Amino acid sequence: MSADLAWIDAAISAARPQAVAALLRYFRDLDTAEEAFQDACLRALKSWPQNGPPRDAVAWLVLVGRNAALDGVRKRSRDTALPPEETLSDLDDVEAPLAERLDGSHYRDDVLRLLFICCHPQLPPTQQIALALRIVSGLSVRQIARAFLVSEAAMEQRITRAKGRIAKADVPFEAPGPIERSERLGAVMAMVYLVFNEGYSAASDPARAQLSEEAIRLGRLLLRLFQTEPEVMGLLALMLLQQSRAAARFDPDGEIVLLDDQDRRLWNGKLIAEGLALIDKAMRHRRPGTYQIQAAIAALHARAPAVAETDWKGIELLYQALERLQPSPVVTLNRAVAVEKVAGPAAALDLISPLEERLAGYFHFFGCKGAFLLKLGRELEARAAFDRAIALANTPAEAAHIRRHLDRLMDEGRRGAA
Repeated sequence: MSADLAWIDAAISAARPQAVAALLRYFRDLDTAEEAFQDACLRALKSWPQNGPPRDAVAWLVLVGRNAALDGVRKRSRDTALPPEETLSDLDDVEAPLAERLDGSHYRDDVLRLLFICCHPQLPPTQQIALALRIVSGLSVRQIARAFLVSEAAMEQRITRAKGRIAKADVPFEAPGPIERSERLGAVMAMVYLVFNEGYSAASDPARAQLSEEAIRLGRLLLRLFQTEPEVMGLLALMLLQQSRAAARFDPDGEIVLLDDQDRRLWNGKLIAEGLALIDKAMRHRRPGTYQIQAAIAALHARAPAVAETDWKGIELLYQALERLQPSPVVTLNRAVAVEKVAGPAAALDLISPLEERLAGYFHFFGCKGAFLLKLGRELEARAAFDRAIALANTPAEAAHIRRHLDRLMDEGRRGAA
Protein backbone atom coordinates (compact mmCIF):
# COMPACT_ATOMS: atom_id res chain seq x y z
CA MET A 1 0.00 0.00 0.00
CA SER A 2 1.32 3.45 -0.93
CA ALA A 3 2.23 5.99 1.73
CA ASP A 4 -0.78 8.10 0.69
CA LEU A 5 -3.12 5.26 1.59
CA ALA A 6 -1.27 4.05 4.69
CA TRP A 7 -3.75 5.89 6.89
CA ILE A 8 -6.53 3.67 5.55
CA ASP A 9 -4.61 0.52 6.45
CA ALA A 10 -3.97 1.88 9.96
CA ALA A 11 -7.62 2.87 10.43
CA ILE A 12 -8.90 -0.51 9.27
CA SER A 13 -6.44 -2.40 11.48
CA ALA A 14 -7.42 -0.35 14.53
CA ALA A 15 -11.14 -0.81 13.82
CA ARG A 16 -10.99 -4.52 13.06
CA PRO A 17 -11.59 -6.09 16.52
CA GLN A 18 -14.57 -3.88 17.31
CA ALA A 19 -16.08 -4.07 13.81
CA VAL A 20 -15.72 -7.85 13.43
CA ALA A 21 -17.06 -8.33 16.95
CA ALA A 22 -20.13 -6.22 16.21
CA LEU A 23 -20.74 -8.07 12.92
CA LEU A 24 -20.36 -11.38 14.74
CA ARG A 25 -23.04 -10.35 17.23
CA TYR A 26 -25.30 -9.39 14.33
CA PHE A 27 -24.81 -12.49 12.14
CA ARG A 28 -23.75 -15.04 14.81
CA ASP A 29 -21.39 -16.73 12.37
CA LEU A 30 -17.62 -16.24 12.16
CA ASP A 31 -17.33 -16.75 8.41
CA THR A 32 -20.18 -14.35 7.65
CA ALA A 33 -18.80 -11.69 9.98
CA GLU A 34 -15.32 -12.00 8.49
CA GLU A 35 -16.58 -11.85 4.91
CA ALA A 36 -18.77 -8.85 5.75
CA PHE A 37 -15.79 -7.02 7.21
CA GLN A 38 -13.65 -7.82 4.15
CA ASP A 39 -16.39 -6.48 1.86
CA ALA A 40 -16.53 -3.30 3.92
CA CYS A 41 -12.74 -2.92 3.68
CA LEU A 42 -12.87 -3.19 -0.11
CA ARG A 43 -15.51 -0.48 -0.23
CA ALA A 44 -13.44 1.67 2.13
CA LEU A 45 -10.47 1.43 -0.23
CA LYS A 46 -12.70 2.78 -3.01
CA SER A 47 -14.61 5.39 -1.03
CA TRP A 48 -12.26 6.86 1.59
CA PRO A 49 -9.54 8.18 -0.77
CA GLN A 50 -12.21 10.21 -2.59
CA ASN A 51 -14.47 11.21 0.30
CA GLY A 52 -11.99 11.31 3.16
CA PRO A 53 -12.16 9.36 6.42
CA PRO A 54 -15.61 8.81 7.91
CA ARG A 55 -16.58 10.35 11.23
CA ASP A 56 -16.31 6.92 12.89
CA ALA A 57 -14.40 4.21 11.00
CA VAL A 58 -15.84 1.38 13.10
CA ALA A 59 -19.42 2.47 12.59
CA TRP A 60 -18.83 2.92 8.85
CA LEU A 61 -17.29 -0.55 8.48
CA VAL A 62 -20.01 -2.21 10.55
CA LEU A 63 -22.84 -0.55 8.62
CA VAL A 64 -21.34 -1.19 5.18
CA GLY A 65 -20.30 -4.73 6.09
CA ARG A 66 -23.74 -5.53 7.45
CA ASN A 67 -25.44 -4.14 4.35
CA ALA A 68 -23.08 -6.02 2.04
CA ALA A 69 -23.76 -9.30 3.82
CA LEU A 70 -27.51 -8.70 3.75
CA ASP A 71 -27.25 -7.86 0.07
CA GLY A 72 -25.72 -11.29 -0.50
CA VAL A 73 -28.75 -12.85 1.13
CA ARG A 74 -31.08 -10.67 -0.94
CA LYS A 75 -29.35 -11.59 -4.18
CA ARG A 76 -29.63 -15.25 -3.34
CA SER A 77 -33.32 -14.59 -2.65
CA ARG A 78 -33.67 -12.48 -5.84
CA ASP A 79 -34.55 -9.51 -3.67
CA THR A 80 -33.60 -5.83 -3.79
CA ALA A 81 -29.93 -5.05 -4.46
CA LEU A 82 -27.70 -2.92 -2.27
CA PRO A 83 -27.92 0.86 -2.90
CA PRO A 84 -25.29 2.32 -5.24
CA GLU A 85 -21.80 3.16 -3.99
CA GLU A 86 -22.40 6.92 -3.86
CA THR A 87 -25.29 6.33 -1.46
CA LEU A 88 -23.20 4.12 0.81
CA SER A 89 -20.39 6.65 0.83
CA ASP A 90 -22.59 9.30 2.48
CA LEU A 91 -23.49 7.72 5.81
CA ASP A 92 -23.52 10.70 8.15
CA ASP A 93 -27.19 10.35 9.07
CA VAL A 94 -26.96 6.70 10.10
CA GLU A 95 -23.34 6.57 11.19
CA ALA A 96 -23.72 8.80 14.25
CA PRO A 97 -26.38 6.81 16.12
CA LEU A 98 -24.59 3.58 15.32
CA ALA A 99 -21.35 5.04 16.68
CA GLU A 100 -23.15 6.05 19.85
CA ARG A 101 -24.35 2.49 20.35
CA LEU A 102 -20.88 1.08 19.66
CA ASP A 103 -19.32 3.48 22.14
CA GLY A 104 -21.68 2.18 24.83
CA SER A 105 -21.97 -1.18 26.55
CA HIS A 106 -21.91 -3.24 23.35
CA TYR A 107 -18.31 -2.36 22.55
CA ARG A 108 -16.71 -4.07 25.55
CA ASP A 109 -19.00 -7.09 25.46
CA ASP A 110 -18.65 -7.57 21.69
CA VAL A 111 -14.86 -7.63 21.74
CA LEU A 112 -14.84 -9.83 24.83
CA ARG A 113 -17.14 -12.27 23.09
CA LEU A 114 -14.88 -12.31 20.04
CA LEU A 115 -11.80 -13.01 22.18
CA PHE A 116 -13.62 -15.63 24.22
CA ILE A 117 -14.80 -17.41 21.09
CA CYS A 118 -11.25 -17.53 19.72
CA CYS A 119 -10.12 -18.99 23.07
CA HIS A 120 -12.97 -21.47 23.38
CA PRO A 121 -12.00 -24.29 25.78
CA GLN A 122 -12.73 -26.94 23.14
CA LEU A 123 -9.96 -25.55 20.93
CA PRO A 124 -6.33 -26.62 21.42
CA PRO A 125 -3.87 -23.71 21.92
CA THR A 126 -2.54 -23.96 18.35
CA GLN A 127 -6.03 -23.41 16.95
CA GLN A 128 -6.79 -20.64 19.45
CA ILE A 129 -3.69 -18.75 18.35
CA ALA A 130 -4.36 -19.26 14.64
CA LEU A 131 -7.99 -18.18 14.95
CA ALA A 132 -7.17 -15.08 17.02
CA LEU A 133 -4.47 -13.98 14.59
CA ARG A 134 -6.83 -14.44 11.66
CA ILE A 135 -10.07 -13.05 13.11
CA VAL A 136 -8.95 -10.48 15.68
CA SER A 137 -5.58 -9.35 14.28
CA GLY A 138 -6.46 -9.80 10.62
CA LEU A 139 -3.23 -11.52 9.59
CA SER A 140 -3.52 -13.43 6.33
CA VAL A 141 -3.38 -17.21 6.27
CA ARG A 142 -0.05 -16.90 4.44
CA GLN A 143 1.41 -14.67 7.16
CA ILE A 144 0.28 -17.01 9.94
CA ALA A 145 1.53 -20.08 8.09
CA ARG A 146 4.96 -18.52 7.55
CA ALA A 147 5.17 -17.53 11.21
CA PHE A 148 4.45 -21.09 12.35
CA LEU A 149 6.53 -22.74 9.64
CA VAL A 150 3.68 -24.72 8.09
CA SER A 151 2.10 -24.71 4.64
CA GLU A 152 -0.77 -22.37 3.80
CA ALA A 153 -3.00 -25.39 3.18
CA ALA A 154 -2.21 -26.78 6.65
CA MET A 155 -2.89 -23.44 8.33
CA GLU A 156 -6.11 -22.94 6.37
CA GLN A 157 -7.21 -26.37 7.53
CA ARG A 158 -6.30 -25.53 11.13
CA ILE A 159 -8.41 -22.37 11.06
CA THR A 160 -11.30 -24.15 9.32
CA ARG A 161 -11.24 -26.90 11.95
CA ALA A 162 -11.32 -24.28 14.70
CA LYS A 163 -14.36 -22.58 13.16
CA GLY A 164 -16.03 -25.97 12.75
CA ARG A 165 -15.52 -26.83 16.41
CA ILE A 166 -16.98 -23.52 17.48
CA ALA A 167 -20.02 -24.03 15.24
CA LYS A 168 -20.60 -27.53 16.65
CA ALA A 169 -20.18 -26.26 20.21
CA ASP A 170 -23.19 -23.96 19.72
CA VAL A 171 -21.40 -21.05 21.38
CA PRO A 172 -23.81 -18.44 22.79
CA PHE A 173 -23.41 -14.91 21.47
CA GLU A 174 -24.92 -13.02 24.37
CA ALA A 175 -22.84 -10.64 26.51
CA PRO A 176 -20.43 -12.65 28.71
CA GLY A 177 -21.43 -12.70 32.37
CA PRO A 178 -19.07 -11.88 35.25
CA ILE A 179 -18.32 -15.53 36.05
CA GLU A 180 -17.45 -16.34 32.44
CA ARG A 181 -15.33 -13.21 32.16
CA SER A 182 -13.30 -14.30 35.17
CA GLU A 183 -12.94 -17.90 33.98
CA ARG A 184 -12.06 -17.12 30.38
CA LEU A 185 -9.85 -14.07 30.90
CA GLY A 186 -7.02 -16.33 32.01
CA ALA A 187 -7.31 -18.35 28.80
CA VAL A 188 -7.26 -15.18 26.68
CA MET A 189 -4.17 -13.85 28.48
CA ALA A 190 -2.43 -17.21 28.07
CA MET A 191 -3.20 -17.18 24.34
CA VAL A 192 -1.83 -13.65 23.97
CA TYR A 193 1.38 -14.56 25.79
CA LEU A 194 1.80 -17.69 23.67
CA VAL A 195 1.55 -15.52 20.56
CA PHE A 196 4.14 -13.15 22.01
CA ASN A 197 6.59 -15.94 22.82
CA GLU A 198 6.24 -17.43 19.34
CA GLY A 199 7.50 -14.13 17.94
CA TYR A 200 9.97 -13.23 20.68
CA SER A 201 11.75 -16.58 20.59
CA ALA A 202 12.45 -16.12 16.89
CA ALA A 203 12.99 -12.36 16.68
CA SER A 204 15.72 -12.82 14.06
CA ASP A 205 13.08 -14.19 11.65
CA PRO A 206 10.93 -11.26 10.41
CA ALA A 207 8.01 -13.54 9.49
CA ARG A 208 7.73 -14.75 13.09
CA ALA A 209 8.90 -11.60 14.83
CA GLN A 210 5.70 -9.79 13.83
CA LEU A 211 3.82 -12.09 16.20
CA SER A 212 5.28 -10.32 19.23
CA GLU A 213 4.01 -6.99 17.89
CA GLU A 214 0.57 -8.50 17.32
CA ALA A 215 0.54 -9.88 20.87
CA ILE A 216 1.32 -6.43 22.27
CA ARG A 217 -1.53 -5.01 20.19
CA LEU A 218 -3.86 -7.66 21.64
CA GLY A 219 -2.52 -6.86 25.11
CA ARG A 220 -3.38 -3.19 24.65
CA LEU A 221 -6.86 -4.23 23.52
CA LEU A 222 -7.30 -6.34 26.67
CA LEU A 223 -6.18 -3.46 28.85
CA ARG A 224 -8.79 -1.19 27.27
CA LEU A 225 -11.39 -3.80 28.20
CA PHE A 226 -10.05 -4.45 31.73
CA GLN A 227 -8.58 -1.11 32.75
CA THR A 228 -8.40 -1.91 36.49
CA GLU A 229 -7.23 -5.53 36.28
CA PRO A 230 -3.63 -5.69 37.59
CA GLU A 231 -2.81 -9.01 35.87
CA VAL A 232 -3.70 -7.54 32.48
CA MET A 233 -1.42 -4.60 33.30
CA GLY A 234 1.26 -7.10 34.29
CA LEU A 235 0.90 -9.06 31.06
CA LEU A 236 1.25 -5.97 28.87
CA ALA A 237 4.13 -4.65 31.00
CA LEU A 238 5.93 -8.00 30.70
CA MET A 239 5.61 -8.04 26.91
CA LEU A 240 6.69 -4.41 26.57
CA LEU A 241 9.77 -4.87 28.78
CA GLN A 242 10.81 -8.03 26.96
CA GLN A 243 10.19 -6.48 23.56
CA SER A 244 12.31 -3.47 24.55
CA ARG A 245 15.39 -5.71 24.31
CA ALA A 246 14.59 -7.08 20.85
CA ALA A 247 17.23 -5.03 18.98
CA ALA A 248 20.01 -6.25 21.29
CA ARG A 249 19.14 -9.96 21.47
CA PHE A 250 20.92 -11.06 18.27
CA ASP A 251 24.23 -10.07 16.75
CA PRO A 252 24.63 -9.17 13.03
CA ASP A 253 25.10 -12.87 12.23
CA GLY A 254 21.80 -13.78 13.87
CA GLU A 255 23.41 -15.40 16.90
CA ILE A 256 21.93 -15.01 20.39
CA VAL A 257 23.39 -12.35 22.67
CA LEU A 258 22.83 -13.13 26.34
CA LEU A 259 21.22 -10.52 28.57
CA ASP A 260 24.49 -9.87 30.42
CA ASP A 261 26.29 -9.21 27.11
CA GLN A 262 23.65 -7.04 25.44
CA ASP A 263 24.36 -3.45 24.48
CA ARG A 264 21.82 -1.67 26.68
CA ARG A 265 22.03 1.40 24.49
CA LEU A 266 20.00 -0.61 21.96
CA TRP A 267 17.16 -1.16 24.39
CA ASN A 268 13.97 0.75 23.54
CA GLY A 269 13.57 3.42 26.21
CA LYS A 270 9.99 4.26 25.22
CA LEU A 271 8.82 0.68 25.68
CA ILE A 272 10.73 0.44 28.96
CA ALA A 273 9.12 3.60 30.33
CA GLU A 274 5.65 2.38 29.41
CA GLY A 275 6.30 -1.06 30.87
CA LEU A 276 7.71 0.31 34.13
CA ALA A 277 4.74 2.65 34.58
CA LEU A 278 2.32 -0.23 34.01
CA ILE A 279 3.96 -2.65 36.45
CA ASP A 280 4.25 0.06 39.12
CA LYS A 281 0.53 0.78 38.72
CA ALA A 282 -0.35 -2.93 38.79
CA MET A 283 1.59 -3.63 41.98
CA ARG A 284 -0.16 -0.79 43.80
CA HIS A 285 -3.31 -2.93 43.63
CA ARG A 286 -1.60 -5.46 45.97
CA ARG A 287 -3.10 -8.42 44.13
CA PRO A 288 0.04 -10.15 42.81
CA GLY A 289 -0.18 -12.64 39.95
CA THR A 290 2.22 -14.56 37.76
CA TYR A 291 2.35 -11.97 34.96
CA GLN A 292 2.96 -9.16 37.44
CA ILE A 293 5.84 -11.02 39.09
CA GLN A 294 7.45 -11.82 35.75
CA ALA A 295 7.05 -8.19 34.72
CA ALA A 296 8.60 -7.08 38.04
CA ILE A 297 11.62 -9.30 37.30
CA ALA A 298 11.94 -7.78 33.82
CA ALA A 299 11.61 -4.33 35.40
CA LEU A 300 14.61 -4.93 37.68
CA HIS A 301 16.68 -5.82 34.63
CA ALA A 302 15.40 -2.74 32.79
CA ARG A 303 16.19 -0.41 35.69
CA ALA A 304 19.81 -1.55 35.95
CA PRO A 305 22.03 0.78 33.87
CA ALA A 306 24.69 -1.95 33.77
CA VAL A 307 24.87 -5.69 34.46
CA ALA A 308 26.92 -5.15 37.62
CA GLU A 309 24.15 -2.97 39.06
CA THR A 310 21.38 -5.57 38.63
CA ASP A 311 19.43 -6.33 41.81
CA TRP A 312 19.95 -10.09 41.66
CA LYS A 313 18.79 -10.62 45.23
CA GLY A 314 15.52 -8.90 44.41
CA ILE A 315 15.17 -11.04 41.29
CA GLU A 316 15.82 -14.21 43.28
CA LEU A 317 13.15 -13.24 45.82
CA LEU A 318 10.66 -12.56 43.02
CA TYR A 319 11.35 -16.00 41.55
CA GLN A 320 10.67 -17.50 44.97
CA ALA A 321 7.30 -15.72 44.96
CA LEU A 322 6.63 -17.01 41.44
CA GLU A 323 7.46 -20.57 42.57
CA ARG A 324 4.81 -20.30 45.27
CA LEU A 325 2.15 -19.06 42.84
CA GLN A 326 3.16 -21.26 39.90
CA PRO A 327 5.36 -24.20 40.98
CA SER A 328 7.33 -25.32 37.95
CA PRO A 329 10.79 -26.77 37.28
CA VAL A 330 11.29 -24.07 34.63
CA VAL A 331 10.63 -21.33 37.21
CA THR A 332 13.15 -22.99 39.54
CA LEU A 333 15.67 -23.15 36.69
CA ASN A 334 15.26 -19.41 36.10
CA ARG A 335 15.63 -18.78 39.81
CA ALA A 336 18.91 -20.72 39.73
CA VAL A 337 20.38 -18.14 37.34
CA ALA A 338 19.76 -15.47 39.99
CA VAL A 339 21.04 -17.77 42.76
CA GLU A 340 24.32 -18.18 40.86
CA LYS A 341 24.76 -14.41 40.85
CA VAL A 342 23.99 -14.15 44.58
CA ALA A 343 25.42 -17.35 46.09
CA GLY A 344 27.68 -18.79 43.38
CA PRO A 345 27.55 -21.62 40.81
CA ALA A 346 27.72 -24.44 43.37
CA ALA A 347 24.49 -23.28 45.04
CA ALA A 348 22.83 -22.88 41.65
CA LEU A 349 23.92 -26.36 40.56
CA ASP A 350 22.57 -27.86 43.78
CA LEU A 351 19.23 -26.14 43.11
CA ILE A 352 18.79 -27.56 39.60
CA SER A 353 20.22 -31.04 40.10
CA PRO A 354 16.85 -32.50 41.24
CA LEU A 355 15.23 -31.11 38.07
CA GLU A 356 17.25 -33.09 35.53
CA GLU A 357 14.82 -35.97 35.12
CA ARG A 358 11.84 -33.66 34.56
CA LEU A 359 13.80 -31.35 32.23
CA ALA A 360 15.64 -34.08 30.32
CA GLY A 361 14.33 -32.73 27.00
CA TYR A 362 14.75 -29.02 27.77
CA PHE A 363 17.51 -27.16 25.95
CA HIS A 364 17.88 -24.40 28.55
CA PHE A 365 18.40 -26.82 31.43
CA PHE A 366 21.57 -28.25 29.92
CA GLY A 367 22.74 -24.82 28.81
CA CYS A 368 22.47 -23.57 32.43
CA LYS A 369 24.01 -26.73 33.81
CA GLY A 370 26.96 -26.44 31.43
CA ALA A 371 27.47 -22.78 32.36
CA PHE A 372 27.45 -23.55 36.10
CA LEU A 373 29.86 -26.47 35.65
CA LEU A 374 32.15 -24.33 33.52
CA LYS A 375 32.36 -21.70 36.27
CA LEU A 376 33.25 -24.45 38.75
CA GLY A 377 36.09 -25.64 36.52
CA ARG A 378 34.44 -29.00 35.78
CA GLU A 379 35.17 -28.81 32.07
CA LEU A 380 34.51 -32.40 30.98
CA GLU A 381 31.08 -32.38 32.63
CA ALA A 382 30.38 -28.95 31.17
CA ARG A 383 31.26 -30.21 27.68
CA ALA A 384 28.83 -33.14 28.08
CA ALA A 385 26.04 -30.78 29.20
CA PHE A 386 26.67 -28.42 26.29
CA ASP A 387 26.66 -31.33 23.83
CA ARG A 388 23.26 -32.34 25.17
CA ALA A 389 22.00 -28.77 24.84
CA ILE A 390 23.12 -28.62 21.19
CA ALA A 391 21.21 -31.82 20.48
CA LEU A 392 18.06 -30.29 22.00
CA ALA A 393 18.40 -26.79 20.46
CA ASN A 394 15.23 -25.50 18.80
CA THR A 395 16.95 -23.08 16.44
CA PRO A 396 20.35 -22.72 14.74
CA ALA A 397 20.97 -19.60 16.85
CA GLU A 398 20.58 -21.60 20.06
CA ALA A 399 22.94 -24.30 18.80
CA ALA A 400 25.52 -21.70 17.72
CA HIS A 401 25.37 -20.08 21.15
CA ILE A 402 26.27 -23.38 22.84
CA ARG A 403 29.03 -24.09 20.30
CA ARG A 404 30.67 -20.79 21.30
CA HIS A 405 30.89 -22.12 24.84
CA LEU A 406 32.48 -25.31 23.52
CA ASP A 407 34.99 -23.29 21.49
CA ARG A 408 35.85 -21.39 24.64
CA LEU A 409 36.46 -24.68 26.44
CA MET A 410 38.77 -25.88 23.67
CA ASP A 411 40.73 -22.59 23.68
CA GLU A 412 41.18 -22.72 27.41
CA GLY A 413 42.26 -26.34 27.20
CA ARG A 414 44.88 -25.57 24.56
CA ARG A 415 46.22 -22.62 26.57
CA GLY A 416 46.43 -24.83 29.64
CA ALA A 417 48.41 -27.48 27.76
CA ALA A 418 50.87 -24.97 26.25
